[in-house]
Amino acid sequence: MTHELAFTEEDLRRLAGARSFDRGVGCLSAVSRLEIGSETITATVHGSEAYEVELAEGEDGRLDGWCSCPYGQEGHFCKHCVAVGRTVLEQAESVPQQRSGAASRARLLDDWLESRTREELTALLRELLAADRGLRRRLELRAATAGEDPAVARERILRLLDTRSFARYGYVEYADARAYGQQAAEAVAALRALTAAGRAADAVEAAREALRALGKTYGEIDDSDGLIGEVATGLAEAHLEACLSSRPDPVETAEWLVPHLLDDENGITDIDLFDYREVLGEPGMTRARELVVAAWRINPRAWTEKYLMERLLKADGGSVDELVAVHAADLAPDGRTHLVIARVLESAGRTAEALEWCERGLREAESEWGPDEELVAFVCDRYTRSGRLADVVVIARDLLGARPSLAAYRRLRTAARTAGTWEDAERAGALEVLKASDRPVKGRWHGGSVLVDALMDDADVEAAWQAAGDGYADRQQWLALADRIRDERPADALAVYLHRIEPLRGETGDRTYEQMAQLLLSARACHRTLGTEPEFAAYLAALRADQKRKRKLMATLDRHGL
Repeated sequence: MTHELAFTEEDLRRLAGARSFDRGVGCLSAVSRLEIGSETITATVHGSEAYEVELAEGEDGRLDGWCSCPYGQEGHFCKHCVAVGRTVLEQAESVPQQRSGAASRARLLDDWLESRTREELTALLRELLAADRGLRRRLELRAATAGEDPAVARERILRLLDTRSFARYGYVEYADARAYGQQAAEAVAALRALTAAGRAADAVEAAREALRALGKTYGEIDDSDGLIGEVATGLAEAHLEACLSSRPDPVETAEWLVPHLLDDENGITDIDLFDYREVLGEPGMTRARELVVAAWRINPRAWTEKYLMERLLKADGGSVDELVAVHAADLAPDGRTHLVIARVLESAGRTAEALEWCERGLREAESEWGPDEELVAFVCDRYTRSGRLADVVVIARDLLGARPSLAAYRRLRTAARTAGTWEDAERAGALEVLKASDRPVKGRWHGGSVLVDALMDDADVEAAWQAAGDGYADRQQWLALADRIRDERPADALAVYLHRIEPLRGETGDRTYEQMAQLLLSARACHRTLGTEPEFAAYLAALRADQKRKRKLMATLDRHGL
């Protein structure tokens, strides 16, 4: 390999992308322990943690980067790789000399090792093992997987998944999760080594125990970066690989696999029953079906049981009625499940039954939850297609009565306009529903009113103003109305602005001061329209005199030209 650098700054930008490249350039001062070897470049980059980085140039000149940071662990050429690459480029002239020196040191070390006796090398290795627990653990694992006793290999693999040396008060914190994840990942490598060594049957049993052990402890680990989840996926993959190699008894495998899938603790592994179809064959799949059906009959409302039943029916070409029965055993209170059933039926060409299920969903939806929006949309769409516009209006009217809201009012308005009945009695009836659902309290502020929102949405400002005067408005609705009528009725709008300013005199804070300034600007606009600007000037002067000790308020008013 040439001692010259084969990559350029443009290569770093291309691999990382513009954003990571720019961020990496800002990390140059964080690079330490840089070592330029004959084939690789290693360094530590300090960020929220100390991240290890390795760059390697292939024979074809291609640059690869690896970093221990979360983004790098996902396979990305991260900002830390950029920082190391840029640091090396800045000393490109000395790279040939550094690489030549690294190659010379490597040859010297090789020659020295080859000249040692077996006893001397054994003594040296034991000295290193005493000082490096990680190296000791890895070699112990190699010895265990190379041995004949499967119990020893299982014990070493399970020890790698033991959280006790990383846990504080019984929980592995985020700061320790990465180190634990790196150790646990060695268990995946050990399982694959067992399979590669011709001991796949041992790997199957060890993988089962490893999956169970990690499932039990996962809830006690802060896996915010997803590293332990990746280990779980690796364990599951190693188990499947061992099964494909050793071909264990298919019925016994099914009897392990289905309970594993049904156990909530094992959700982290994300094993798919159908990935094992080749391992199970027809005998194993038959037994798996029996177990899933039995579990579903015992607990038809459980999510996993229901999911597995649905998967089996779809994969095996089960009847539509069987699939409907699975969903019908656990109907959601908002009608969502009714919609799932309707879609199954509609895809089978049974459109009338599909609509009946959705209509039933509307009837059975509990008021606390309300009917699912997609369910409502499904029924209204089918009614509209068949010209049943009046029925769409009925649905919208019932929903407004059950759960008054601006969205429900808009839905009814759209449906009634389509049916040509909005301007007749429908709008008046809808407003009466909103009026009855609100609680006007004259003389004091209270919660916002759907009635006022609906009238404003209709652009019926006069009616909205009247409703506000009757007590159907909160502060924000009064201000919104004042803004709408300011040009035509400046005196009414001015009264609203001044009324809102008064309580702010006794409050402090940047947000309050900005709000007061905006209200004063609106009041000034009203006075200009009314031709009473001197009156506003006197009001503002009095307010400033009263609030003069609030320096930030004075600065805010000055900034707005008040």
